[in-house]
Amino acid sequence: MGASGIVLGVDIGTSSAKGVLTSRDGRVLARASRAHVLSTPRPGWFEHDADAVWWADFIALTRELLRQADEPVAAVAVSGIGPCYLPADGAGRPLRPAILYGVDTRATEQIAALNAELGEQRILARGGTALSSQAVGPKIRWVAEREPEIHRRTELWFMASSYLVHRLTGRFVLDHHSASQCDPLYDLHAADWARDWAELVAPGLPLPELLWPTEIAGGITAEAARETGLPQGIPVTAGTVDAWAEATSVGVRDPGDTMIMYGSTLFLVQVPEQPAPAPELWTTRGVFPGTYSLAAGMATSGTITDWLRGLVGGEFGTLLTEAAQVPAGSNGLLVLPYFAGERTPIFDPDARGIIAGLTLRHGRAELYRAALEGVAHGVRHNLAALAAAGGQARRLVAVGGGAQGSLWTQIVTDVTGYAQEVPRHTMGACLGDAMLAAGALGEEVDPGRWNPLAHTVSVDPARAGLYAEYHEHYLRLYPSTVDTAHFLARQQRQSGDH
Repeated sequence: MGASGIVLGVDIGTSSAKGVLTSRDGRVLARASRAHVLSTPRPGWFEHDADAVWWADFIALTRELLRQADEPVAAVAVSGIGPCYLPADGAGRPLRPAILYGVDTRATEQIAALNAELGEQRILARGGTALSSQAVGPKIRWVAEREPEIHRRTELWFMASSYLVHRLTGRFVLDHHSASQCDPLYDLHAADWARDWAELVAPGLPLPELLWPTEIAGGITAEAARETGLPQGIPVTAGTVDAWAEATSVGVRDPGDTMIMYGSTLFLVQVPEQPAPAPELWTTRGVFPGTYSLAAGMATSGTITDWLRGLVGGEFGTLLTEAAQVPAGSNGLLVLPYFAGERTPIFDPDARGIIAGLTLRHGRAELYRAALEGVAHGVRHNLAALAAAGGQARRLVAVGGGAQGSLWTQIVTDVTGYAQEVPRHTMGACLGDAMLAAGALGEEVDPGRWNPLAHTVSVDPARAGLYAEYHEHYLRLYPSTVDTAHFLARQQRQSGDH
């Protein structure tokens, strides 16, 4: 194995956290996961208790993994959901629950106000991304306006990964990638805070030191060592957002490399030839120094199938088996998967889901397959947006829980027309974290050795042809129903429903 010691990677997700121990040359030694609670105190609000979720999960996973370790941990890297906003006092104690990423849509008024103040085109040109529910800046202003006492007391602020880094090292840092999702607070081209705009968005807000995810933020403090069981002084990297750590785990580093992350939501990360700001996507800094990325994300994917299972009953395995017996097109059903609004490429929190073509003859098998197909059409829509921004996909690699079965990846391949590589390990961002930890120790990390290809999902031409017809109608479904969707969204807000 070379140098002694093993590495720890931990990722904080929306509904669970995962951790892994690996050797410094990529052998997976132990893994663990832990479910946690997502709080939705009001329609459109999504929050985490940072101590009860982020820090408690890290401690529990670390202690569970250490019980399986035969060697001491030599380095740690973390990732988490993002971009988020957690205001804290000078000692790092949270002042309120963390406001989560783009699924939290509370700051629509602040988005409109900042667009008016700064100009939509200026925001896009400087930060690389149009303001949306994904942006941190409007959420910071929301707290400043709606919870001024909390804003007045804020001396530090965090995302999931940077909060863990602070608890572990005492450092107040944020990685460049995460910062580039703090629009309009970050200058994409200067790779630095846009301090004039930051002062306008939230006067007096402190800005963390910027590091690349590959850099070491600090060493484990004595207090953190007592709480976690990790050796005092070992290095901790700066951390980053989960999707980008996951992209690292499958070697998404070269132009055209594209990751599709199948989970509760669906996320795509692509390496572009050069930064290409586009209002339909997110253009950000990458994981490695000097790099950029294009990203797209759907607000729902696995959450729809989970919702369906709750309605119709049955186990996931049974539903997948039944859905696999249904022909492509789900016997004339088409799903618009905007069940929690939508992020890219339409950026419409008031979009709503549609199941078109229902008859009394359709059953749960058709509904389940149609849901998978609806998400696949959303993937194709986003791949087209990436291509329009100059980000043509040359290699697609599937990760996440949904990539472990064959039906969903096959449907996405047939709908999009792109073959997908499925790696051996689809455990999530924690493996990418372990890679970053090993890299921080000076190891040469080869993604092909750490996570080799398991198999490739190839396109079925017959199904692809049928899905191409369905896709034309999918693209028409949203614009032809948007007025009704917005009316119904207003009614839902008035009734207090989600």
